[in-house]
Amino acid sequence: MNMARPERDEGRGQVESFAYDNAIVKNFAIATAVWGVIGMLVGLIIAIKLWAPDFLGFIPQLSYGRLRPLHTNAVIFAFAGNAIFVGVYYSLQRLCKARMYSDFFSRLHFWGWQFIIVLAAVTLPLGFTTSKEYAELEWPIDILITIVWVVFGWNMLGTIARRRERHMYVAIWFYIATFLTVALLHIVNSFELPVSLLKSYSAYAGVQDALVQWWYGHNAVAFFLTTPFLGIMYYFVPKAAERPVFSYRLSIVHFWSLIFIYIWAGPHHLLYTALPDWAQSLGTVFSVMLIAPSWGGMLNGLLTLRGAWDKVRTDPVLKFMVVGITAYGMSTFEGPMMSIKGVSAITHYTDYIIGHVHLGALAWNGGLTFAMLYYIVPRIWGTKLFSVKLANWHFWAMTLGIAFYVIPLYFGGIVQSLMWKDFNPDGTLVNPNFLETVIRIVPMYVLRSVGGGLYLLGTGLGVYNLWKTARSGSFIADEGVRAVREPRVDAADAKHDYWHRLLEKKPFRFSVLVVVVVLIGGIVEYVPTALISSNVPTIATVTPYTPLELEGRDLYIREGCVGCHSQMIRPFRSETERYGQYSQAGEFVYDRPFLWGSKRTGPDLHRIGRKYPDAWHWNHMKEPGSTSPKSIMPGYPWLYDAKLDLGHTEGKIITLRKLGVPYPEGYESKAVTDLTAQAATIAEGLRSSGFKDVSADREIIALIAYLQRLGTDIKKPAVAMEE
Repeated sequence: MNMARPERDEGRGQVESFAYDNAIVKNFAIATAVWGVIGMLVGLIIAIKLWAPDFLGFIPQLSYGRLRPLHTNAVIFAFAGNAIFVGVYYSLQRLCKARMYSDFFSRLHFWGWQFIIVLAAVTLPLGFTTSKEYAELEWPIDILITIVWVVFGWNMLGTIARRRERHMYVAIWFYIATFLTVALLHIVNSFELPVSLLKSYSAYAGVQDALVQWWYGHNAVAFFLTTPFLGIMYYFVPKAAERPVFSYRLSIVHFWSLIFIYIWAGPHHLLYTALPDWAQSLGTVFSVMLIAPSWGGMLNGLLTLRGAWDKVRTDPVLKFMVVGITAYGMSTFEGPMMSIKGVSAITHYTDYIIGHVHLGALAWNGGLTFAMLYYIVPRIWGTKLFSVKLANWHFWAMTLGIAFYVIPLYFGGIVQSLMWKDFNPDGTLVNPNFLETVIRIVPMYVLRSVGGGLYLLGTGLGVYNLWKTARSGSFIADEGVRAVREPRVDAADAKHDYWHRLLEKKPFRFSVLVVVVVLIGGIVEYVPTALISSNVPTIATVTPYTPLELEGRDLYIREGCVGCHSQMIRPFRSETERYGQYSQAGEFVYDRPFLWGSKRTGPDLHRIGRKYPDAWHWNHMKEPGSTSPKSIMPGYPWLYDAKLDLGHTEGKIITLRKLGVPYPEGYESKAVTDLTAQAATIAEGLRSSGFKDVSADREIIALIAYLQRLGTDIKKPAVAMEE
């Protein structure tokens, strides 16, 4: 820390000279811009692939299933993640009136985070994925994320401990909650047992895995895409508007109620599934309750602008903030409404969910990010914004892009659901062929791409504007300031201090209380289902996957098929008529990870086993249009050329047995023999159906074996594996 000789301010304390570290802010700002453009470009590519599946050809690494997790990770952890760190490193130093605890930790955090993103950008297109939403990265990267996150937290908490300003402003509360809760969520959800360097199996199975994943998945949105951005809102809105925050007491209610309630809401992603009813009901109740604190925060942000609306008309920073905060209010009303079972029955598994998610991501996270960058960049380069007009063009491109993106998906999602549920007077489905419901909404996918293109165009304008702004100024790496080191609170002052004001001066106690508040809901939902296996019912006829089926399942995961197909038939007449018997918890006890899915671009596959002959799957996977005319599913020709890798088959059997899958002791030595025999049977059947040059050692054979197994356990007698 750059310190000069302290002076004394009579009655307050020492006046000290030091410098804010703007270099770390600049680094994260550049990373935000670069990864934002890349992540959005990948998003546009996969949006186009939904209506032009042959776009960019049949290259495995550029297939929809592999690019989708790359897109989500890029925009969440690369774009939004780096934006969070821009906001934290800029505002925390100024709120604490202190330089960051360690310049070395700041640099280690920056380069460590970028290295993680690069690893994700390499491994995900190569097919190394756990398939768990927002947690697709494999175990070595999970460990690296933990280390880098701890470095960030240590640096942040160390800065708070060294602060000159004794009072912790509301933004810091949200930063503390973000660090502590994300650490908890990531560690618990990442329990897995490695098979090899880039392959592992989840410690949880089936229903247990689904509960833990969506406890993590929903709260990754809550504590990575919401709470840190609320901290950013509480700092930058008053700064940009030059007005104090509307209500300090509302901030207190907003913070504590939000972090307490949010952690309970994860099960609302699993309504009408095989998850226990009590967990679904808890998720629904607490999700509806979320409206109150969420809207309290939105109103606190918008009402801070009271008296400053004239400035909103001319200041692009405030324009982006108003749209972002308004979208936050819309999303946090929509989410609880979709958590009501009757509404979820219509919207879940449809494109409506995609529209909902992107409203929050594009407007709330994107809007606040660009507002923050437009505020910070001119200040740390000691200049003015290059072009207000260009910023306004960015604003309108973003806003129109969001409208063109979200509205068609809302419309298309409702159309999907109503078509799925439509019956004729005689009780038969109006649209028994799922593909009919897909073809109907293809125009909505085209409009979605237009919206994504507009948003990306606006982002490009914004990045150019910020670059020109930086070029016109001179970067201030170490911003010299003087501040009074306030004396610590004493017992006499504490007697006259408001209780929360006193807590705000005790960061350790504050952090402990945050952990306690968050853990209450987590423990209540996590322990009964995730840790007590006996609470999950079993079915006698459900047996572990054969080695060939297991390899096929891993290929299904590698290709990202779960991004378009669910494996969870809900107990609706429309679904049982279309697919067969509804899914039961006991059918998934050997599924590591669970593959229930979040979106149906294609039909549910849980009862696909033996519905079609092997020959149908052979044709369908190579050229989907040959079996399903007008299908938007891409082909997978590389599965027919690639030889099935058996190098880890034995290790997979050993690992799964350690996790409780009842493979016989020593079965791993026989696994490859059984695999080869089953593959030979399938290949011979395909040859007898008229297909030439069918090799039993190809990946497509394993995938067919897995697909033919799905949903068949409840129809067959139990079969014991031989020793």
